[in-house]
Amino acid sequence: MRIRAALSASMMTVALMPMLPAFAAESSDACRSPIRPAPIIALEPCDDMDRIVAKAANVVPTPAQVAWQRQGVVAFTHFGMNTFTDREWGSGAENPAWFAPAALDVDQWMRAYKAAGAKLVMLTVKHHDGFVLYPTRYSPHSVTASPWWRLPDGTVNPAGDVFGEYVRAARAAGLKVGIYLSPSDGAEHPHAWHADYVESIREKQAAGLPLSMEERVTLEDGDRAPGGLGRYGNGSPVAPTTIPTPAPGDDRTGRDLPTFQFTVDDYNAYYLNQIYELLTQYGPIDEFWLDGANPWADAGLSADYDFAAWFRLIHALSPRTLIDEGPRGFRWAGNEAGIARENEWSPTPYTGDPETGYGQRLIIGGWPDGVTAPDLGSRARLADPSVRYLSWMPAEADVSIRPGWFHHANQRPKTAAQLVSLYQRSAGRNSILLLNVPPNRQGVLADADVTELTGFGTAIARTYRPEQVRQLRWRPPHGATTGDLVLRLDGRQRFDQIALGEGIEQGQRIEAFSVDAWTPAGWRQLTEGGTIGNRRILVLPEPVDTDRIRVRVLQSRAAPLITSIGLHTTAPES
Repeated sequence: MRIRAALSASMMTVALMPMLPAFAAESSDACRSPIRPAPIIALEPCDDMDRIVAKAANVVPTPAQVAWQRQGVVAFTHFGMNTFTDREWGSGAENPAWFAPAALDVDQWMRAYKAAGAKLVMLTVKHHDGFVLYPTRYSPHSVTASPWWRLPDGTVNPAGDVFGEYVRAARAAGLKVGIYLSPSDGAEHPHAWHADYVESIREKQAAGLPLSMEERVTLEDGDRAPGGLGRYGNGSPVAPTTIPTPAPGDDRTGRDLPTFQFTVDDYNAYYLNQIYELLTQYGPIDEFWLDGANPWADAGLSADYDFAAWFRLIHALSPRTLIDEGPRGFRWAGNEAGIARENEWSPTPYTGDPETGYGQRLIIGGWPDGVTAPDLGSRARLADPSVRYLSWMPAEADVSIRPGWFHHANQRPKTAAQLVSLYQRSAGRNSILLLNVPPNRQGVLADADVTELTGFGTAIARTYRPEQVRQLRWRPPHGATTGDLVLRLDGRQRFDQIALGEGIEQGQRIEAFSVDAWTPAGWRQLTEGGTIGNRRILVLPEPVDTDRIRVRVLQSRAAPLITSIGLHTTAPES
């Protein structure tokens, strides 16, 4: 009832203040009071290392975060102007007429994504070029500017609202929906600045100097002006702004809609208005992806993204939407290879307050060494003197099935076996696999991609069968932090993979473990690891045949809880 409740409310104007803290603040007896479990816990100057570790053990996810982590696979759809220009990065000055899928079939996309095991699908509603895939009221550079928007008889193309079609097809397939809305926006370059930028690139080219990707595509489209209204980095002052801002011919006039007050510049107002449209017209939205790219800064144009305002509006309109790098959301795993860390922690340390968006400067989070650091959550990271908060922030590992994020006819998809390996190293390492599968210019997924996706989904379903998983709630006796869990099997079983699950509702606590099998000579160690988290998949070097196994918790931040053990056999390639 997130969006529908908001829309049924009477007309109201809300001045959004910073979000109220949802972290466990300490009392005046700060370093002796009980530690209360919470998604965000503040550290105190008097906390010693034992208390910091105890606090980390009590950082817990919200119910929405738990549900999000259990998905395993999310499908990403890069589709837009770049699909038709054969680019990875656009200029914002492309001709809208170029966007013209001849046979758009979003239902085919959903069938393929579902066959791959995806539970949520996410579309690039606006990429860095700024072309918008729904009929926004706030930019002329959208699907409505393409002749494809109307049929030969002049009526609106039923498929013209690409995101609307995407949402319809996803919900018909039983899939949740996410949004990627790029903050960087080439279509919104100020026109005078853009003209000067083109000339500077031409001079640079004439001098024989190398051009960046952004410069090359800008030069290719240099005879056209950007398609938007010049709001990106235009130097406009911040001013009180009502969201939604009435637009010319606004079809919402007279409707009882909630309104909000912000003090922002022109571009942030544009972005906020788009957030409002997307969440009130297409909700519920379960995942909101954005990034901090500011690609023209070296050329003298940059925008001050007001992430805190964006996060507040998203949470006001859709409280259960998880935001990339946002408070009580999720984080990028730190690479675009689809691989999580060997030891991936969901409770991570922050140098700033996650509830306030870490300030505008820190959109990529407040981790001491940045989001790409090889270690985000170990005791060594917790002990960093710059850490001020601990926050539950699970990882999402993104990768494309093809070398590019957009479809290019000369590229081939990864094989099903390669995708399975990525799954094991993402969803099997306390993360989510965010798998991009881009449609082609016709508006369909290529047959080769569908074949590999289907093979991948089949292999996952055949290998990780639910009946091979033992559900339990095991803790060491007497509140101990270490202990041995011995599981007697129903007769001898043969397997080559082990999947363990930790009860993340109470936090992520296990720091070291090993798994043994019983043999005629006694216990033999099969494998070992550090973290478990939501799910840890361990692929053995060879199959094992035994009638009992032992999981040894060797180190934990507090009493651990193991909730599942799966013994699986790799499915043969079909």
